[in-house]
Amino acid sequence: MDWLIDHLGLVMFVVLALLMFTGFPVAFVLGGVSLVFGAIGWYFEVFNPLQFYNLLVRIWGGVAASQVLVAIPMFIFMGTVLERSGVATELLKCLQVLTRRIPGGLAMSVTLMGTIMAATTGIVGASVVMLTLIALPAMLSRGYQPELAVGTIASSGTLGILIPPSIMLVIMGDLMSVPVGSLFAGALFPGLLLSVLYLIWIGVISFLKPEIAPPMPADEGPSGAGALAAMIVRSFFPPVLLVSLVLGSIFLGWATPTEAAGVGCAGALVLAAWNGALSRKSLRDIIESSALTNSMVFFITMGASVFAYMFRALGGDDVVADVLAAMGIQTAWEILIFVMVLVFLLGFFFDWLEICLIVLPVFGPILAKLDFSGHLEGGANVFLPWLLVVIAVNLQTSFLTPPFGFALFYMKGTVPPSVTMGHIYRGIVPFVLLQLVALALCIAFPELVLWLPRQAGLLD
Repeated sequence: MDWLIDHLGLVMFVVLALLMFTGFPVAFVLGGVSLVFGAIGWYFEVFNPLQFYNLLVRIWGGVAASQVLVAIPMFIFMGTVLERSGVATELLKCLQVLTRRIPGGLAMSVTLMGTIMAATTGIVGASVVMLTLIALPAMLSRGYQPELAVGTIASSGTLGILIPPSIMLVIMGDLMSVPVGSLFAGALFPGLLLSVLYLIWIGVISFLKPEIAPPMPADEGPSGAGALAAMIVRSFFPPVLLVSLVLGSIFLGWATPTEAAGVGCAGALVLAAWNGALSRKSLRDIIESSALTNSMVFFITMGASVFAYMFRALGGDDVVADVLAAMGIQTAWEILIFVMVLVFLLGFFFDWLEICLIVLPVFGPILAKLDFSGHLEGGANVFLPWLLVVIAVNLQTSFLTPPFGFALFYMKGTVPPSVTMGHIYRGIVPFVLLQLVALALCIAFPELVLWLPRQAGLLD
């Protein structure tokens, strides 16, 4: 019984992990487990019942009244507008024509489109479903290997969770009190690195095995230079301009992420009107879809905030430190590698939001005390942005790793019956390996993350 009292935080974490598999709403699991273990701690006299009042203060001050999290509803709205307005469809057609002479040109077009849309949506579910509906029929009718087609779509659709403006980075910055602007700048190059790795892989495999990625016929698309230029002006430049306005205003210091999100919403509405897709009915559907997504994100965030508070109040931080010491994990690099492996393995079973909101409050305070002075220059104000971006790159894999990769579920619900779950699982393997390569590069060469924030003066 004494052991149970001393390790309530650890038992609480294990119970949470088990209940995640029940299919019960995550927000209710997080909040319910926290309240039940708070009552157990009260019974054993290791938790003061007056501390329950702090939960309301924490929810209000840490979530509802957070100025940082205000950007999330607008980024979600912006992504929903672009998804419903047909901007993405026109962009893919344009990219397909521009890359038709390159091996694997259609798959590369999907990757480039996913990269561009990642900087405007940040909603993985919407991106994967949208790319599947738009690109998969064209790829299969062209004769693409199903594994290459679904792997390309799934990996490209998940780039939005890393390339800014990323909802995940906003939440991570709020959890660890790190300026979101520095995270946005730090994640840009790793996100583009992933995109480049995907493009290289597609080009190499398409060159070696041209039968799995047949080229586009030369007679398809605009017939003349004038028609091609018109297509580029109408379909390519508008979304690229929107990305430049949103990210450029943040990196140049013209606007905060929240203000830039407002600019993005306005720009997305203008593009929808430009495409003739902005009606009263469509706007009502967009608002409803955005509201449902926002409620899910904030409900889980509130539940995780309560869990983090209760975990610490029950001595969870001390238990984690003791467990690491018992495993012989004491040096800074050993602890960092342990956390990276843990995050990767959790990605097989849980969503990024659950991992982020549970792991960071538990391991964040421990990692923040570690000394990486021989590897990083700049102290604590540099370490935390680098650490969070590295974890974000790692969390990218959680969308693709079976059995519970959410991007795989989104895709399976959209693909035709001819594409099986076996095709999807086999298709994502090389892209998961590429994500691990990008993770290793970001750890080995921290300037991949830190160079742009340093140049922008965001780490001073």
